Amino acid sequence: MKNTNKSAILVVSFGTSYEDTRKITLDAIEEKIREEFKAFEVRKAYTSNMIIKKLKERDGIFVDTPMEALTKLKKDGYEKIIVQPLHVMPGEEYDKIKLGVHKFKKEKSFDKIILGKPLLYQTKDYEVVIEAIKGDLVKKNEDKALVLMGHGSYHYANSCYALLDYMLKSKGYENTFVATVEETPTLEDAIKRLKDKNIKEVTLKPFMIVSGDHAKNDMASDEEDSWKTILEKEGFKVNIDLHALGENQNIRQIYINNIKSII
Repeated sequence: MKNTNKSAILVVSFGTSYEDTRKITLDAIEEKIREEFKAFEVRKAYTSNMIIKKLKERDGIFVDTPMEALTKLKKDGYEKIIVQPLHVMPGEEYDKIKLGVHKFKKEKSFDKIILGKPLLYQTKDYEVVIEAIKGDLVKKNEDKALVLMGHGSYHYANSCYALLDYMLKSKGYENTFVATVEETPTLEDAIKRLKDKNIKEVTLKPFMIVSGDHAKNDMASDEEDSWKTILEKEGFKVNIDLHALGENQNIRQIYINNIKSII
């Protein structure tokens, strides 16, 4: 059965089990997309099976995987689908989405299905993102710096973090550094550079769409292996800024613009 409203936008993110950050990031972006594209049905999906399972068992909240969501859209008669990921980079999670979109495209399940790009995809995207977050960035300063915590990945797209760091420096943000939880650049890399510049005070901030487990625990907690604790042991005064990218109105607008460019 074909739907009278034939177009839909599927908003896909990794997901989060933290309700407080979800409401002001993922849910807020989804709502902004709904307001901007009133002619479209807007639905969501998470790529993390672990988070989907946790939400179901703990909270009774049911969230589809991208494949489940696309299958339902097909069953409900939608013909034109925009799949917009809320991921930072085109890494492993983005590859999963791309494979799913390719499957539905190959099967001709829809008249049209288009995959949008993540936050950092082409070189120009880095400039747009830096402009969007420039209010948080630190230029040359005698003793203060900002360290942005990225997730990191074994995927080749992890190189986006080094490129982001390079472009920040090229635009004058000499005291803003990028480090990742799971790959390079590491916190140890950042500490060396902080010491080389005789930095005394560091603000830690997540370069992630949501402030989830990594931001709250790996970055900001008082646990022995948290970034905050490690930096304090190294002699730095540490400030914490838990505001995630998804809370930034400019970042939300980037996703809106990405959708507009492919409709």
